[in-house]
Amino acid sequence: MMRGKFITYWYQLIFISSICQFLFASVAHSEGNTIRYQTKEEDAPGTVIGNLAKDMSLSLSRSSKSNFRMMKQFNDSFIRVRESDGELAVGERIDRERICRHTPQCLITFDVVNFSKDRYKLIHVEVEVKDTNDNSPEFPNKESVVEISENAAVGSRIPLDPAVDADVGSNYIQSYQISVNSHFTIDVLQRADGVKYAELVLMKELDRETQSSYTVELVATDGGNPHRSGSTKITIKVTDFNDNSPVFDQNSFSVSLPEDAPTGTVILDLNAVDADEGSNGEVVYGFGKQVSNEIRELFQVDNKSGRLTLRSPVDFEDKSTYELDVQATDLGPNPTPAVCKIIIHVTDVNDNAPEISITPMTSISTGVAYISEAADKDSLVALISTMDRDSGENSQVHCTLFGHDHFKLRQAYEDSYMIVTAAALDRERISEYNLTVMAEDFGSPPLRRITQYTIRLSDENDNAPHFTQAVYEVSVVENNAPGAYITTVEASDADLDNNGKITYRLVDSVIMGSPMNTFVSLNSVSGSIYALRSFNYEVMKHLDIHIQATDGGSPQLQSATVIRLKIVDQNDNQPSIIEPPLYKGSAEVLLPKDAPAGYVVTQIKATDADEGTNAQLSYKITEGGHLGFSINKETGKVHVSRQLTYDLTDNVKVTVSVSDNGLPALTSTAIIHLSFIEGTLPSLPSFSQNGSEELFEWDMSIAIIIVLAGSCSLLLLAIILITTICSRRKKETKERGYGKETVRPITIWKGNSFTTISARDPHISGKDSGKGDSDFNDSDSDISGDVHKKESPPINSLWACTSECKVLGHSDRCWSPSATRPNMSLACGPHLSMFSKTASLPRDTRRENYYPAHITKTNGLQSVYEQVQHQELDYILVGPPTPARIQETDELSIPEYTNS
Repeated sequence: MMRGKFITYWYQLIFISSICQFLFASVAHSEGNTIRYQTKEEDAPGTVIGNLAKDMSLSLSRSSKSNFRMMKQFNDSFIRVRESDGELAVGERIDRERICRHTPQCLITFDVVNFSKDRYKLIHVEVEVKDTNDNSPEFPNKESVVEISENAAVGSRIPLDPAVDADVGSNYIQSYQISVNSHFTIDVLQRADGVKYAELVLMKELDRETQSSYTVELVATDGGNPHRSGSTKITIKVTDFNDNSPVFDQNSFSVSLPEDAPTGTVILDLNAVDADEGSNGEVVYGFGKQVSNEIRELFQVDNKSGRLTLRSPVDFEDKSTYELDVQATDLGPNPTPAVCKIIIHVTDVNDNAPEISITPMTSISTGVAYISEAADKDSLVALISTMDRDSGENSQVHCTLFGHDHFKLRQAYEDSYMIVTAAALDRERISEYNLTVMAEDFGSPPLRRITQYTIRLSDENDNAPHFTQAVYEVSVVENNAPGAYITTVEASDADLDNNGKITYRLVDSVIMGSPMNTFVSLNSVSGSIYALRSFNYEVMKHLDIHIQATDGGSPQLQSATVIRLKIVDQNDNQPSIIEPPLYKGSAEVLLPKDAPAGYVVTQIKATDADEGTNAQLSYKITEGGHLGFSINKETGKVHVSRQLTYDLTDNVKVTVSVSDNGLPALTSTAIIHLSFIEGTLPSLPSFSQNGSEELFEWDMSIAIIIVLAGSCSLLLLAIILITTICSRRKKETKERGYGKETVRPITIWKGNSFTTISARDPHISGKDSGKGDSDFNDSDSDISGDVHKKESPPINSLWACTSECKVLGHSDRCWSPSATRPNMSLACGPHLSMFSKTASLPRDTRRENYYPAHITKTNGLQSVYEQVQHQELDYILVGPPTPARIQETDELSIPEYTNS
């Protein structure tokens, strides 16, 4: 019954204790950005310690899954931080004795970053691990034996082995008890390092002969709730007495030992003397029985000399204070040892280099931090934690960043730093930074730790596509096949992935009334340009293609360039002869039969729609050159090469070719029919060499004027004669009426006189004897024949004209140009035709078939015509079926033949 109540009471105490510890662990307070919590060791993983957001009244961002980030620490496995709301929980079971050993206060410290929108806040967290009474006091040996001389004085002390308890504070050993006996008691003492131990104190004199040994139980009890205890059995042997014991010079020593002292270092020279003689006075040294194995491994004492030396290196970071007992014992019987207490203080030496831990804010791979190239100045990149196991100045660490001035360090706490941006970043210029972090302590000499760290920039679409030129010039030969490849345009973009993926398109434009995309096509991916049609240099000499390059970023960036497509000329146009005007590939040119050598007969002029060498023309006589004619290769002027001996009835045919300089060369030909006329020259002609040609032509004009002046008088007599006949027949003509068939004489100027022939009106034969007339009007002329086949004259037209008439420029239907009066009929019967006005002869290129010799206009001829105006004539001068035009700079004004 009593046992059941005791158990119930025991569980109630445990429950109340647990509640108190939980409440105690939940209490937190903050000072600035440092917040402290408490937790108990051995708490189960997941046990909640506190909540940073709630305890510091921090606002949380719902859009972010990571509001809190714990910097990497050396003990970060013990505490976990929930990133969403900063809840702190136990990560794994904490064994306080393992991480803090005998340290009275056990702290786990770390840093947490709180993100709020675009700002961040650094929180320093300290979690104190409270000790749990989970270790019982324990003696090194379950049983031990001590000796005491029977003549030991009352109050003599014998040190006993201390019990060990890994707990601290109230959970550590608080008391020792010894079982009840009549001779011995204990005295509880505390060493400099905080270890409690007991000394056996003699309360009553001993008598070995009465009782040679005593057995007692020593119990060590801690202050836990419930408390724990441990015990050992001590056997006290009473030995025969040795009345003098060794005596040390000092009963206690306190010495300092640097932690880097080499093995064999002499710590202390102990000296003890014994007044006895012989073996009773011979002293030996050794550690007391209560000295632990740990001390025995680190230190040693020479049993004869009493010299205390260092056996193994000590480490200040492991333990800073050692307390040990050295006994001096004589060799006599029943010796009573003398004890000397030695306290060794290990002094710190700067023998630990700082340790560095870097926690990136954004990381994909280990040891690499990522940050956007668009990050603002002072953006947080990574957190740096440092630690030095030394103490004092040796543990104070200064951190430095090397590598590039785009980043800098900012100190958060004594041992915490932040890597932040110090300038604007550009991934296209520098995409990766290899930085060096150096942590150096303040020891003498200082120790340092160097860590390499990589920061990579993530790409932003901050570069538009780039063309190396604003305008590219590309050539394509005309007459290309549709679909032919022209060129490939290429832009570069320094960005990555979609930000640097370029597509091309044609900018909408209209060329010659058609959209650009009807001329060329553009591959949007490769930038290759293809022709959609065959280009013609004579139609279009160049084409500006506007191309736009767009990347795939968001927002998209663009740039443009122009492909100036030059059409390269091909020799695809043969020369075209424009002077003299050709009809069916031939032309007729009049030439004085007595023209001397060097006389310019005519000039062949041609054009070529091509350009450059394809349009460089050269002239050549291919047939008829042996007949006394030559041609200037460059100017196309046809000259008389020797004295001519042709008659007026002769017809000479010369074939002229015009070739361009293309590859292959193209050629056009023309047949020049030369008809000869009477004429004399006032002076010797000059040869057609360069500038002398103009002088010769001017002399030829003077000669023609003289010939015309001589002929005017004869023409005046002919007009008077015609006027007389017309007056006499006027009345008869009116009686017969219009269109009545009759036979009347027609006067024709032939040679140097008028010749009267009979003709039936309205059909008068155009065939003459072939003597003195132009070959063009001859019935057996090839050209005349073609003309009659191709283009028959009007039914009432008269086809008779002398060479003199041609010289006067009257070969165009005898003063009735068809281009001026296209519907005019010459079947006017008795009606008289008159010269009513003057006009410039129009050029009808469809019907011109010869090129007249150079004739200058004269004023004398005009005055003769004016004298016969408004007079009735019975004679009509008729010419060839096609109009001819005098090719001069100034048009020749002549009277125009019309019906009155």
